[in-house]
Amino acid sequence: MAAIEIDGLTKRYGDLAAVSDLSLAIESGEVFGYLGPNGAGKTTTIRTLLGLQSPTAGTVSVLGRDMAVESQRLDALERIGYLPSNPRFDEQATGREVLDLHESVKGGERRAELLDLFTPPVEREVREYSTGNVQKLGLVQAFMHDPDVVVMDEPTAGLDPLLQERFNEFVRDERERGTTMLFSSHVLSEVRRVCDRVGVLREGELVTVEDVRDLLDRSGKHVRVRVAGDPPAGAFDVAGVSDVSRWRDGDETAFSFTFAGDVNALVDAFDAYDLRELDVEEAPLEDVFLTFYGDTDA
Repeated sequence: MAAIEIDGLTKRYGDLAAVSDLSLAIESGEVFGYLGPNGAGKTTTIRTLLGLQSPTAGTVSVLGRDMAVESQRLDALERIGYLPSNPRFDEQATGREVLDLHESVKGGERRAELLDLFTPPVEREVREYSTGNVQKLGLVQAFMHDPDVVVMDEPTAGLDPLLQERFNEFVRDERERGTTMLFSSHVLSEVRRVCDRVGVLREGELVTVEDVRDLLDRSGKHVRVRVAGDPPAGAFDVAGVSDVSRWRDGDETAFSFTFAGDVNALVDAFDAYDLRELDVEEAPLEDVFLTFYGDTDA
């Protein structure tokens, strides 16, 4: 059974449709990345998913509970963790007092483990925290009650690279434990490393939902080749090759192109030449993302 089910979700603010006829199912134990620029409708989806606002049309259920029905929503929320973008806590309280309050409401069986992992300075007042420390405190409170589903909005904002990698490892471990996670992010390399599938949202509509690997494979690979001599035009005219650049470098010729075809055919083309250098890289997820947004500011 899907842990999160969204069916025909529409949310309007007057004449503005923030989300339009969105349908999505996220399976139990899945890590799902929700992508889109500011204003695409990601936060609106998340707020509706958590029952913080009512949909204009459509339904949202989490763990089999209808989030528009109060009794069912309250039952589901006991098993949900939430990290908003730019989390805010009582600035006069210490981090320990903040976590004490959350534990009194929802439990905290994993609190000590998470404090060891993310190390927010809990003895200090929140007003003294950096952005990164606030984010670390937010991560602890989101997972401390061992939820079945965790929803995160830009979870690594403000974290240094070491903590970002620690978070990524933690997410992979949580997946193994069966935790379902949905998070929106602008850090596309992070999504690539930890997500099973991604959904791309554009102007309130879901453009695609795909496995991360399939999305990358469809976008092709970046290939750089250097061969001896001066091959004729069309030397690498193989199905799947596009955006070819060519230049001379001394007694060698270098090629750069995108390839999304049969690797065996490309290898056969290489056999005809004295190959000096070959470099194949996956297309950055940023390039894939831009295929859905063109020249718009993403």
